[in-house]
Amino acid sequence: MFGRETLRKATGKDVALSTVMLERMELWKNMISGKADWINDDVVSLRLESAICTEFANITLSEMETIVTDDAINEIYQKGLKTLGSEFQNALAFGSMVIKPIASTGEVEIVTGDNIVPIEFNAQGDLVKCAFIQAKRYDDKTTYYRVETHSITNEGLTITNKAFKGDQGKLGNEIPLTSVEEWEQLIPEVLYRGMRSLDFGYYKNPLPNRIDNSCVGVSIFENAVEQIKQADIQASRLEWELESAERAVFADYTTVKYEKGDMGLAKRQKRLYVKTDISDQFETFNPPIREQNYINALNENKRSVEFNCYLAYGDLSKSEVVEKTATEILASKKRKYYMVNAIQKNLEQCLKEFADSVAFYLGRYNTSYDVVTNFHDTILTDENEERTQDRLDMANGVLSMVEYRMKWYNEDEDTARQKIAENMALNSTLSAPIS
Repeated sequence: MFGRETLRKATGKDVALSTVMLERMELWKNMISGKADWINDDVVSLRLESAICTEFANITLSEMETIVTDDAINEIYQKGLKTLGSEFQNALAFGSMVIKPIASTGEVEIVTGDNIVPIEFNAQGDLVKCAFIQAKRYDDKTTYYRVETHSITNEGLTITNKAFKGDQGKLGNEIPLTSVEEWEQLIPEVLYRGMRSLDFGYYKNPLPNRIDNSCVGVSIFENAVEQIKQADIQASRLEWELESAERAVFADYTTVKYEKGDMGLAKRQKRLYVKTDISDQFETFNPPIREQNYINALNENKRSVEFNCYLAYGDLSKSEVVEKTATEILASKKRKYYMVNAIQKNLEQCLKEFADSVAFYLGRYNTSYDVVTNFHDTILTDENEERTQDRLDMANGVLSMVEYRMKWYNEDEDTARQKIAENMALNSTLSAPIS
């Protein structure tokens, strides 16, 4: 990502991205790519960041139905949402997203927060000026950049296009748009008089920005950065515990021949036997493995990530490892429910703005149409209500007792059947008459 001074040169305006915010966005980018600062030869990313974004995206979009009541608008609208599933994960990771029609071409693009340059927000926190940067690589050293700026003023909507010839990652000097064939038909500046809103839908994560207290969106996993780091490190400790405790036999080098050309050992034995200059012929290394302690600690790390990211317990962690009260479980599900609802409200507003921008470019902005969006949050039903319904289904034979235990007690099928048999035997003993 470019620095503030470079972005100011590109847009010709002061941008709303502070230096500390740009650094944080770089961190999110590295984290979601599995390349955070703490990742090295010994520490491998668990990719919890990706799991968090995928979980929220799936729950938000899995049952969403949305349509525009105007057929011409709806055709382009639905086309623009085809890639929303994957792009929305990136929007959650980088804090924001734009869904924009490409003028009146009928094409739509989705731009996520890592490629959005916010310039100005109004007093209500709404975006009123921003830029998008498109890169076109020419060769290993040269990259052409197009900076497209959108702004709302008293006159209306102004869109400008500038081109730059970059050198080795730098923005470089401004060049005519005609220098790049793909951009030669673009107009350097156009004003749509009377337009009172930007020509795209803007989504932002429903989280306060405590990085620089600006209106710029923050990552859905921002509050859990330190906990994600600790989970990655703890996982490496678990791997080292298992690797360092691997069984081995240290043997006199005269008894172990597996060099090329000599009488060799089987592959398994090559891993087992280690040549050494010890006086005895064989000495075994078989230390006890303390993996359960590491597993429990890792699970606690994951629960901390869940709590700070507004997920429910069990989304990332193993809920059966650490006992939790029913109140804790219900509270975590409600925490997740409220966050998903907030995400959906912001997304619904983004989709309405996107539909309006399509209508604007089709010349149908003043026609009568509605944007109808339903999320059908049946999977977010309150746990008590869902459990009661499952018990009714079990009583009516729709749901088996095995299925019920597997769902609510996190048991596999064999364990569920065993527990049912034990309970039935115990009940039979307790109900037997005393002779």
